[in-house]
Amino acid sequence: MRDQSVPRALIILVGFAAGVLVVFGIREVASIAGPVVLALVLVIAVSPVRGWLSAKNAPVWLQVAVPFLIVVLVLLGMVGILTMSVTQLVSLLPSYTDQFDKLLLDAQRWASTHGLSNEMIDKGLSAFDPGRVLGLAQSLLGSLIGVLSALFLIVVLLLAMSLDAPVTAKILTAGEGNRPQLVTALGTFAHKTRRYLIVSTVFGLINAILDMVALSLLDVPLPLLWGVLALITNYIPNVGFVIGLLPPAMLALLDGGVQTMVLVIAAYIVINVVTQSFILPKFLGDAVGLSTTMTFISLIVWTFVLGPLGAILAIPLSLLTRALLIDSDPSAKWVQALVSGRLPNASG
Repeated sequence: MRDQSVPRALIILVGFAAGVLVVFGIREVASIAGPVVLALVLVIAVSPVRGWLSAKNAPVWLQVAVPFLIVVLVLLGMVGILTMSVTQLVSLLPSYTDQFDKLLLDAQRWASTHGLSNEMIDKGLSAFDPGRVLGLAQSLLGSLIGVLSALFLIVVLLLAMSLDAPVTAKILTAGEGNRPQLVTALGTFAHKTRRYLIVSTVFGLINAILDMVALSLLDVPLPLLWGVLALITNYIPNVGFVIGLLPPAMLALLDGGVQTMVLVIAAYIVINVVTQSFILPKFLGDAVGLSTTMTFISLIVWTFVLGPLGAILAIPLSLLTRALLIDSDPSAKWVQALVSGRLPNASG
């Protein structure tokens, strides 16, 4: 009796169903999965420090302590800056109520002169309630408090992963003989993730500093907050620039009027175009290994699964998924080409 091959349509349907189950399963434990992935990515980011200390024959405890302290200090510094700045923002917003009302009245007059009905105007204005803006800022502060509550879990995970890092590296090296494709795929994932994080952080800092200088020159309040926001949103592919631009642009409109808002938008666009479009690709190149379409889909999927943290970690999560499901399979060369947007015979 001949063996009948399983229909490809059935394989695709079963695989799709399994993928959906995994996605929704991770979404149910997002409060745990998010910190775990963040800790893993941060440990990978500082692994060169541990490698350098190991090459210098430093004690094992020093190889663990130095990278761990670097990450913890950076996390605590960013959370501290954000907490203080958002607290100032919440206390500052009520003082702009009069300016907000004046802008709405001016917008209403302009709309009326251009033939828009009062009903349409009222519906549009109802969406711009100053109380909603204040509530949005307060909810942002509440999200930061949630990050603080999860910070203990992140720090514990960081410590555990930092302690295991030297042994894990040896285990992966020893496993090259049994599962060379998987070990190579995981090594490639770590290398690409580290390069992506380092390059994105450097250019994110450059963007943040330039944005802060521009906002300070334009007298926009809380330039430090918006600079940190620009750094964080730099890790969000495709739409991060817009997310980092909207809050300071709106505050510039309230504080200095339309002209200040236009200058803020122009400054952000010039800085972003120069660094992200002309300079960054020369340093990052094809290190990520994801096509533009796959990058955007990754952003949507991981934001749905893990929330805002998923948007920030979209690229590392997609690289990990690619390493486990595609790069570790020798027969999946065509899938590699599909997700990377590069022909199989392309170099690199």
